[in-house]
This record gives sequence, structure tokens and C-alpha cells, in this order.
Amino acid sequence: MLPWKRLLRPLTALLLTAVVAVVPAATAHAAAPSSGWNDYSCKPSAAHPRPVVLVHGTFANSTDNWLAFAPYLVDRGYCVFSLDYGQLPGVPLFNALGPIDKSAEQLQVFVDKVLAATGAAKADLVGHSQGGLMPRYYLKFLGGAAKVNTFVGIAPDNHGTTLDGLTNLLPYFPGAEDLLSMATPALADQIVGSAFLTKLNAGGDTVAGVHYTVIATKYDEVVTPYRSQFLTGSDVHNVLLQDLCPVDLSEHAAIGLIDRIAFHEAANALDPAHATPTNCASVFS
Repeated sequence: MLPWKRLLRPLTALLLTAVVAVVPAATAHAAAPSSGWNDYSCKPSAAHPRPVVLVHGTFANSTDNWLAFAPYLVDRGYCVFSLDYGQLPGVPLFNALGPIDKSAEQLQVFVDKVLAATGAAKADLVGHSQGGLMPRYYLKFLGGAAKVNTFVGIAPDNHGTTLDGLTNLLPYFPGAEDLLSMATPALADQIVGSAFLTKLNAGGDTVAGVHYTVIATKYDEVVTPYRSQFLTGSDVHNVLLQDLCPVDLSEHAAIGLIDRIAFHEAANALDPAHATPTNCASVFS
């Protein structure tokens, strides 16, 4: 084995581990039917007229990423749907690994399916990690802005990540970036300075007609630096979790999987007319 391949192996493993380390029991839950969501007979109410589409992160799937947040929304009267995307041949359970622009095409098809089933004119999107990045391609290049009212990104890597500087090592190993692109294109797309991110962010972070909210944590160890998650635009609400609750220690995975303070702020973004203050007590709401 070539020396650079031996060096790349632990780096790749670290990339994988950082994203999936705290994803709970994927093999146990991914095949289980979702409870209370992905109900295509659900009709949005006057109080919540838009269905909510949940977009999972890298190495996650449509069930595990949303075991807490989907029921949280269903209990509040929303029609909730989640999709799997970015599958690679021969890789079960772990998704969002394929080219992100192709994943956005899958989201496009899924949103059309949800709108047709519910009869709604528009949907709202909530995504975690890559799921808070990939829909921006759909909004900007695939006509999604006409079909989406609100987009909430929880710990999104909107401007890429250095993974605490580890991605800066790739140029020192000839062929490493090409190998990463071939093996897991979505990881390569999310590295700071990638061609995908350059195209996505050219001309501005947002598109007109969509309300954007970004919820980040300063303890994020995957999307670094954490402030790179924030968007710039005329209709953007950037939120740091610790500004809402200073003692909240959630990192990258926990903020999307189990953090009810982040959930409360996301719910406020989905229904700003009935928003209530988000603080440490929101964990009990």
C-alpha cells in the first residue's frame, strides 16, 4: 500500500466517525416504520397549512435523524415527511454520500410528491448538517424557491468545513482529494473551497421569497469554524444556541437529534406568528 493511502485511511475514518459517532443505533432503527410522520393521508390544517419536509445529514437516514424532532412536530399538529437521499450502491442504511447536486434532484422529486399528496401550495424544509446545506441547491437552481416558504438549517455546513483543520492536510497527499471524491462525493463537496460550494455560494447565500433560519452551536466539532454556518441575506435569522441557553452543551449531532431548545427555535421559525421565547426552559416545552 502506498504511504499516502495509509495516511488517508485514518483521516477518512475520522471524517466518518465525526459525523456518525452519536447517531443512535442506525442499524436497529433505519428499517423501522416512522411513527406519526410520512402519513400521506395527512392534510395540513389552517393553523399549519404547509407540510414540513425533514432532510437528514451525512451518514444518516430518514428515520434515525428524526426520531425525536418528527414526533415533536407531529404533536404540534404538523404534517411531517422525511426522505432518504444520496444513496451509494452497496452501502445500506447510511445515506447522503452521493454528489450533493444529485441529492438535490431527489429532494425536488420528494417535495413535489408531498405537495401533490397534501394539496399544499408550498412546503417548509428543516435540515440537519448536510440536510441544512443541500436544499439550498434545490432552492437556487432547481426551482425550489417557488415551492418552499421557510428553510431551517440546524448545524448546516453552508460554507464548508475544515473539520477542525483536518481537511487542510489533504493537499499534502497526492491523489487523496480525488480518492475522497470517488469514494464519498458528498464529503468532498462539503470541504471548504470545493467546486460545489463555490457554485452554490456565488452571487449570494440566499434566494428571494424564502425565509431562512440557521441554528448553530459553538460546540460544533464537525462544521468548523461554527460561524461559517451562518448565512448572509435580507431574510435570514442566524441563531447561536448558547445565546438562547448558555448552559446548552450540544455539539453537532445532539443539536439536531435531541436538543429541544433547538427544536423550539425551529418551531418558532416554522410558525413565527405564534413564536414564544426560546430559553433553557424550552427543554420542558
